[in-house]
Amino acid sequence: MKVDREAALDALAGIVGAAHALTDPDLIAGALIEPRGLFRGKALALVRPGSTAEVAAVLAWCDGAGVAVTPQGGNTGLVGGQTPDESGDAIILSTRRLKAIRDIDPHADVMICEAGVTLAEAQAAALDVDRLFPLSLAAEGTCTIGGNASTNAGGVAVIAYGNARDLVTGVEAVLPNGEIVNALSKLRKDNTGYDVKGLFVGSEGTLGVVTAASLRLFPNPRARATAFVGLESPEKALDLLALARARLGGGVTSFELIARFASDITVRHGLARAPLAGDPPWSVLIEASTQIPQGFDEAFAAMLEAAFDEGVIDDAVIAASLDQRHAFWTLRESIPEAQNREGGSIKHDVSVAVGDVPAFIAEATKAVEAFEPGARVCAFGHLGDGNIHFNVSQPVAADRDAFVARWDAMNEVVHAIVARMGGSFSAEHGVGRLKRDLLARVKDPGALDVMRRIKAALDPNGIMNPGKVL
Repeated sequence: MKVDREAALDALAGIVGAAHALTDPDLIAGALIEPRGLFRGKALALVRPGSTAEVAAVLAWCDGAGVAVTPQGGNTGLVGGQTPDESGDAIILSTRRLKAIRDIDPHADVMICEAGVTLAEAQAAALDVDRLFPLSLAAEGTCTIGGNASTNAGGVAVIAYGNARDLVTGVEAVLPNGEIVNALSKLRKDNTGYDVKGLFVGSEGTLGVVTAASLRLFPNPRARATAFVGLESPEKALDLLALARARLGGGVTSFELIARFASDITVRHGLARAPLAGDPPWSVLIEASTQIPQGFDEAFAAMLEAAFDEGVIDDAVIAASLDQRHAFWTLRESIPEAQNREGGSIKHDVSVAVGDVPAFIAEATKAVEAFEPGARVCAFGHLGDGNIHFNVSQPVAADRDAFVARWDAMNEVVHAIVARMGGSFSAEHGVGRLKRDLLARVKDPGALDVMRRIKAALDPNGIMNPGKVL
């Protein structure tokens, strides 16, 4: 820093108010660690601007003073992108006070939310005007729209609606020098040069701070059907996906593959109930919706009956109530917590072409079990878009710390298979700090050069989220 700490704190408090430039260790402790505990940092202060103008003033001051800035929304990211380093010289810039929903336009099917609006709040605001904002993930009660945009969040409805990049029509962002970029838009067609908003969606706070986003809305479904299905293999799951799409078209909104181990540990730890009477090797949680409700339940049931008749599935139960639908989703969303209770877990957020998922799971499972005898593969995720959370739980009675210490080596085993299949080592969680070095090794050199040039042009002093992504 070019100034001492007291001067820095005085300057920041002068911009946002003393009550919003926090240094008390007890008040800022939660913002210094990411949810899995992989990264724990320090910070000069937790700064909470209350408007875009205050964000601009904070960034302009930090840029001039050489103070690094780590933007943070709901602090739900899983790659350390929102966690400051251990130097204690950076500030955390929280967007949680930017809470306004500035506009909802049902005719344009667009909503403009400030960055601190939680995903659940955005979903509820859309429902108030009989619209759907379809981005959906387990952390939706805590994660924020600014964070969703900055990390290009995915979730369980990508198969039908795409990820955040597909759902954000524009952004308002503040550059490191304090300049405000207004690229908010309600337009579906705007062919006027570079996609400026696209620079910030997925940039993980390394180019500036997203302060608001315009979001695509959709007609609110008039009918929804959800089923939990038991089947023999990922290959059979692909057959079911093809059949569901043939029968229901674009109505298939979620298609979640779950291995037996994943469902078993979730039930065993009391986090959910077993939906099926048996214990199938694999399960699928499938959901579909429509704006034309007449006959939809019958069509959904007929699709499952056809799958049973053709030997694709072995068992299925259709949710008969909202409570039962919630119970199905509780099982799916409780898998990570169940893994925590099983001891150490090494995570892989990977994607391959949808048709390659069965081969990937088979090859990666064999490789992991050879690398770490006794390791238990916990595979689950979004089969419909090729994104599998290929997590590995420690062997029973193994030392947790010793197992987790092999994280990078285990990653090398799995990511080598992903690369050979032309896949991605980061399907939806981002790069952050956890995968930064891996990105440098596997990304096309030309693409990396473009990224570095953009970073240098927009953040010449390197204050924005240093050490993340690049």
